[in-house]
Amino acid sequence: MSASAFARHADRIHAAIEADGAARSALVASWQRSAALYSLDPTERSPPRRLTQSELTEARQRIEPLVRAAQSSLDRLYLAVGGTGCCVLLADRDGVPVERRGAVADDETFREWGLWTGTVWSEKSEGTNGIGTCLAEQRALTIDRDQHFFTRNTLLSCTTAPIYDHEGNLAAALDVSSCRADLTEGFVNLIAIAVGDAVRRIEAENFRLAFPDARIVVAPTAERMPNALLAVDGDDLVIGATRSARLAFGLTPETLARPLPAARLLGGESGYVDDLRQAERAILERALAASGGNVSAAARRLGVSRATLHRKLARFGLRGAD
Repeated sequence: MSASAFARHADRIHAAIEADGAARSALVASWQRSAALYSLDPTERSPPRRLTQSELTEARQRIEPLVRAAQSSLDRLYLAVGGTGCCVLLADRDGVPVERRGAVADDETFREWGLWTGTVWSEKSEGTNGIGTCLAEQRALTIDRDQHFFTRNTLLSCTTAPIYDHEGNLAAALDVSSCRADLTEGFVNLIAIAVGDAVRRIEAENFRLAFPDARIVVAPTAERMPNALLAVDGDDLVIGATRSARLAFGLTPETLARPLPAARLLGGESGYVDDLRQAERAILERALAASGGNVSAAARRLGVSRATLHRKLARFGLRGAD
């Protein structure tokens, strides 16, 4: 890329930053952070910073459960976009890709551009870019070509969405990046939909793995928020909630630290609670039948204490034989 191209891009950024801030877009706000907060220069030509192998190993280990939960979704997403010259990156909350999917034929090109595991794509390091700006603003977005802060990144198109862990905390970002010059707006929109679907699958699978012994309930919400999941234990207490469920029900870490009956939380959805009660009653009846009415044996079968099972039986008017 010519020196004049670097200068033109830098002039455009500085002009946008210096314009009236009242109507400043989110993009220009990110450019402002890049220039003022992080003291970056859009004409910087040095390649992105890369972690050592040991640093990358440590970064991956910090989110290993999420990486495991993401494997099938990463494969599925790459099958959808890989044939069009895109690569898939799973980055940690510091903007470092720790998992990647890409075509072998494109490896040399993507490695040269820094679309590789271990490269630091935080906004502080690379200015406005898909992964870094997604994490900084905690929202799904696309940074396309000359929307990047560094001129050397203006041949990239990056579509990224944040991933939240089982406690509702920002944990990672999922990105699809390409160096192709012929990506249409319509295709970029399709990529954004595919990335959003993959994020929901990753969050749901990670949540299930975090609560392996709980019943996972899809909570009905008026806003139909995706991934509003609750983890309910054997005593029908809510022991976990995804970010969407926390937002929908106003749940806080302090709320979840206290016993919270699922029926009380979902009480406004009477039909749903009735279905839940009927399903639980059927489970109790089957356990009793399989145990010949023996409460102790049924409790062992269900993985709950005898006292807990007695309370559940009493709630439904059921009886067993000791």
